[in-house]
Amino acid sequence: MIRPPRLQKGDMVGIISPAGPVEEAELGPGLDFLDQRGYKVRIGSHALSKKGYLAGDDSARLEDFHAMIRDREVHAVFCTRGGYGTMRVLDRIDYDLVRDNPKIMAGFSDITALLLSLFAKAGLVTFHGPMVRQVKDIGIGNFSALLDLVETPGEHTIELTGARTLVSGTAKGVLIGGNLCLLSHLVGTPFLPPLEGNILFLEDRGEPLYRIDRMLTHLRLAGHLDRISGLIAGQFEDCGEPGAMDDLLFRFAKDLSVPVVSGAPLGHGNSNIPLPLGVQAELRTTIPWLRLLEPAISS
Repeated sequence: MIRPPRLQKGDMVGIISPAGPVEEAELGPGLDFLDQRGYKVRIGSHALSKKGYLAGDDSARLEDFHAMIRDREVHAVFCTRGGYGTMRVLDRIDYDLVRDNPKIMAGFSDITALLLSLFAKAGLVTFHGPMVRQVKDIGIGNFSALLDLVETPGEHTIELTGARTLVSGTAKGVLIGGNLCLLSHLVGTPFLPPLEGNILFLEDRGEPLYRIDRMLTHLRLAGHLDRISGLIAGQFEDCGEPGAMDDLLFRFAKDLSVPVVSGAPLGHGNSNIPLPLGVQAELRTTIPWLRLLEPAISS
């Protein structure tokens, strides 16, 4: 496991679009906040490109990613938005380059594919959290929490405000997860880290309940749910009524005999707390909260 070096005031932050296209104006609030926090910004050459539903062709998006990893002045790489497209380049990433130049990598939604693959193939701790464009929709709070997390080595306690306990208990394990659709589509590839013995967190948006059921069933049939140590379900925005989602999760959870919380403030929705992917953590359902048992970054 490789912890990226901490971010410090005055450092350069790289901005890339590995998935869908974004308008420059949509990035304004996020870029302004990075400036207020004392960071310099370097926008990828193709970050504002557009080719249909992609931010430029695969080679261009991959070139931006590799350029930021190679750039010695860049200390963190933040993604603009999700959409679709990240999976298309996973088999062309230079994971040796990533391993030799570990940097903070943050995003969510479609970027789940990149976060998981970097941990699976390079051992790099990555960060599931708000993206630059999301600041205009949900404000600076969660983005500020992401910066706090990557600036400060050590243990952190993360309150899962508003989460509902479906199955009580305590779990320990490596935090692994992200967008359910992306994670389920990585099954059978070398880009999905092992889930056995680990705390799995999931979120999604705009998927009918039967599709959520199908994706969870896929994970179960593939043997990936059987031996997790705990489950955190985030905000399944526009995926049906919360009560129906809880019922669905409980049907899966009762066969797992592990702690389960639902409605955690992460993912698509009005709150997206940052979580490091690849570090040991403890889940307690009484509050509920997560405690990171080891640093996510190096000093």
